[in-house]
Amino acid sequence: MPRYFFHVHDGSERPDTDGTDLAGMGQVRSEAVHLTGEILRDMGGRFWWLPEWRLTVTDETGAEVLGLRVSANQPG
Repeated sequence: MPRYFFHVHDGSERPDTDGTDLAGMGQVRSEAVHLTGEILRDMGGRFWWLPEWRLTVTDETGAEVLGLRVSANQPG
């Protein structure tokens, strides 16, 4: 089973050095959304002070296979 790495970029770089074995891109997408939700929930109000939050997923060769970007906007 291929291994995928979920790297978090939230003002600092948090590389995933362990990776996760997943059967294919359907599982990769599901895991990316699930992980993003967990991290944003745990961040609470700190999220509003970041210009952008990003998750990058790479395969075993280091090639990016997908990414998620989340940004907040609080006018006025």
